[in-house]
Amino acid sequence: MMHPNRTYLLKLKEKKKIIANSLNILKARRQALVVEFLTSARPFLEKRKKIMSLYWQARQYLAVSRGLEGEPFISTLAAVNRHDPSVALEEKNVLGAKYRIAKILEPIRRSPAERHYDFGPTTPPLEEAFSLFEQVVVEMLEVAGHESKLKNLGEAIRKTSRKARVLEERILPEMSGRIHMVSQYIGEREREDYFRLKRFKDMRQKNAPPAGSAARCRS
Repeated sequence: MMHPNRTYLLKLKEKKKIIANSLNILKARRQALVVEFLTSARPFLEKRKKIMSLYWQARQYLAVSRGLEGEPFISTLAAVNRHDPSVALEEKNVLGAKYRIAKILEPIRRSPAERHYDFGPTTPPLEEAFSLFEQVVVEMLEVAGHESKLKNLGEAIRKTSRKARVLEERILPEMSGRIHMVSQYIGEREREDYFRLKRFKDMRQKNAPPAGSAARCRS
């Protein structure tokens, strides 16, 4: 309910000031989030480019190995060489946007001596293919953290932009309109009071008896 008086007007102006400050904070937060998003996008794109290159090289070496050693031999080595490294998810926070990264608890890349087969019969292209595929897994786990960060930063930017837009396009104009309306009402009321008092004063002066007649009455 609106109470058109000066106290209410002061409260509206104070509230508008608080909303304007909140809008400035939201805009500053959005700007910081955008900067962080753009900064994080560069290593993400570089990682993806590196993964594509490594994967392409691994496929090339694997194709050569298939021609030299045959598909059954490679499939047998792959089954013997199965490796399930431990990975833990670690939660991070940047500017209030939470995301997760994959923390590798044990090495994924292994030397030929650490694999469960005699690498004597194998050829260098096959060993290189195994090593590159393991490197691809390492890079993919790292890029997954970048992707999670970018996704949550984008969501935080979207939410912050929506809040700022509501304040800027709806709440502040509505508050300014109410302040203008209350100010007009108070101004009209003060002008009416002024003219009412002035009229009362004029009527009082008009109906007052002359000063000489009052002195004669006393004599």
